[in-house]
Amino acid sequence: MNIGIFAANGRMGRVLIEAIYAENTTELTAAAVRADSAWVGMDVGELAGIGSKGLALTGELDSFAEQIDVMIDFSLPVALESNLSWCLQHNKPLVVGTTGLNAEQKSLLKVAAKKIPIVFAANMSVGVNLLMSLLKKAAAVMGETADIEIVETHHRFKKDAPSGTALALGEVIADELGRDLQQCAVYGREGDTGERDQNTIGFATVRAGDVVGDHTVVFADIGERLELTHKASSRLTFAKGAVRAALWVAGKPAALYSMQDVLGITD
Repeated sequence: MNIGIFAANGRMGRVLIEAIYAENTTELTAAAVRADSAWVGMDVGELAGIGSKGLALTGELDSFAEQIDVMIDFSLPVALESNLSWCLQHNKPLVVGTTGLNAEQKSLLKVAAKKIPIVFAANMSVGVNLLMSLLKKAAAVMGETADIEIVETHHRFKKDAPSGTALALGEVIADELGRDLQQCAVYGREGDTGERDQNTIGFATVRAGDVVGDHTVVFADIGERLELTHKASSRLTFAKGAVRAALWVAGKPAALYSMQDVLGITD
């Protein structure tokens, strides 16, 4: 399987390079950066710290199109439209792990997925996607009477808050309970807020140090509480999940898929 990646010089891009070379059924055949980037021409292995691989970072992806089976995008929301356009132009399946997408950008994914297969997930790790499945059960059993809070912690460099993963967890719970997350979410509290509305889903955000990603969902009732936690200690877990998604989506019909689809996790 020949894989290309957008934003190869980013934090996730570098880990993706490592993950692709670590998987014996995949080969990195293109690693894109901005055309004006100072990284153009650098060996991808040197960038990722795994030794020279004989492939240079490129600012011109078109000449690599025939060598690519699937593209992976962990860039920034602002780059999504152009990356989608390139994949549509060249009819390439796409795996998207970019977080912080707004409603318009998510709509672009849905439109593009009518023509090419796309896997989109706020979090590509196996553990987080299993957590989502467990949350459906917890919400069904405790959600109507318990107070629900989601606490997430990430490194100081993360720009969006709450994290895409935290929002995805909230959406899973809200959907199970028949609620609209946009209406019931509470993002932080300050001052005299009055008693807690039991129908809300609270979010708390922590940004500190080099934390890769911690997420805890609390179902707190009178007399007991259930806490479900996932902690990521390395970005490699997300990269491995993305590679797994790339292997899975190749050859699939045009549609918008999730990591639940990739992992075969069903309700």
